Amino acid sequence: MPDCPFCEPANEALLARNDNVFILWDSFPISPGHALVTPIRHAASWADLKRDEKIEMLDGIDTAQQAIERKHAPQGYNIGINDGIAAGQTIMHVHLHVIPRYTGDSDDPRGGIRWILPGKARYWEE
Repeated sequence: MPDCPFCEPANEALLARNDNVFILWDSFPISPGHALVTPIRHAASWADLKRDEKIEMLDGIDTAQQAIERKHAPQGYNIGINDGIAAGQTIMHVHLHVIPRYTGDSDDPRGGIRWILPGKARYWEE
């Protein structure tokens, strides 16, 4: 797909590859070691993927985490997909974020990905 950064990723971004999946360092990391797992075949949504691509993407999380562990020492991870414009997807080639988390990188990390809707994040206070 022309102009898709995940269809032909830069060599310096490539962390690993298997039959169906690229594992890449994120070009705009939100924490040290932020990685992406993306199918080689261009597909916009998780729903567009074949079963074997989904399985290899999930396996790619382990590969990404092993590479992150070799370079960094995170204390946790956020793992997720922005699927669709309403969910914040900006590159219409599905990709899974593996975001390392470090003690002290947030004043209060409770709720994790729930902070995408800040008014609903603090469920423990309701």
